[in-house]
Amino acid sequence: MNRTIHIRALISAIALSSSLICSCARNTSSISKRPITLRLSEVHSRGYPTALADEEFARLVDEKTEGRVRIEVRTGGALAENEIDSIAALKLGDLAFTRVSAAPVAEYVPKINAIMLPYIYRSQEHMWNVLNGKIGQDILSEIEQSPTGLIGLCYYDGGARNFYMNGTVRSPKDLAGKRIRVQNGSMQSDMCKALGATPVTGIGMSHVRAAIEEGLIDGAENNLPTYQSSGDYLSAPCYLLDSHTRIPEILLASKKALTRVSPDDIAIIRKCAKETQQFEIQKWLEQERASEQIVRNNGNEIIKPSPEVQAEFQNAMTPLYQKYGSQYGDILTAIKNTN
Repeated sequence: MNRTIHIRALISAIALSSSLICSCARNTSSISKRPITLRLSEVHSRGYPTALADEEFARLVDEKTEGRVRIEVRTGGALAENEIDSIAALKLGDLAFTRVSAAPVAEYVPKINAIMLPYIYRSQEHMWNVLNGKIGQDILSEIEQSPTGLIGLCYYDGGARNFYMNGTVRSPKDLAGKRIRVQNGSMQSDMCKALGATPVTGIGMSHVRAAIEEGLIDGAENNLPTYQSSGDYLSAPCYLLDSHTRIPEILLASKKALTRVSPDDIAIIRKCAKETQQFEIQKWLEQERASEQIVRNNGNEIIKPSPEVQAEFQNAMTPLYQKYGSQYGDILTAIKNTN
């Protein structure tokens, strides 16, 4: 009798163990199939061209990974107030992605300065031939090889940057002695100084309008869509189309944050990022046209410099070419020789 009881107990224990093992296996399988959620920081508001591209990137990644990787896009600086903070969060792995101007990235990869020099591009088409060619792709590789822990996924259009002020600005002499907010970066400050102005850094994009209204600065420089969408056009009614720089945007990823993602899905993420470039360029062109109409309807003055005045701006940049040209002579020659 006792032996029968022992046998039955043993059979029950084996059955229970098998049930537990199967249950654990099912739970493990369920956990492994849960999507990985990664966060993307965007300082611009929802609906801005780069924000739309961020959302398209997230959509493509979700689709191409069959839901294994999902990207949560947070716009309007909800995750990081400015681009410097966004980059810092990526380096730590606190965020997985961000879209930033190339300017702050140049502090880690100085070669980026070469593709941001004032008046280096003959046209928008020339810029894209450079960025999507060997020069631009080598720079993305250098970002990834740097000790920052960042990955440069692709470039987005950031338009041409122009000066705007709460007073008249028609030529370099109108900038003399003025306090102009510029992006963080030595080249941006040097450009401002070369025009006789005082560069002001450390003011986040969302605070420029208030800084103008409070008299902390006299003006700033940025592309037309940002000038309009930020509301800066309401405080600085004069916008000069000098197109001093065409600084691209870069979609960055965090190596630390992507350690949770399989190599195959990382490859998909890279491909999806590049697929969004043309999408963003088209949205950018549409936004430029819409922003210009809004600004003109407000009664703002949009000034196109004469060839003579444009030459004055270009000639004032000689010190920058002397300073940076010696470091990046080969790149500058290659840019010049690019169609």
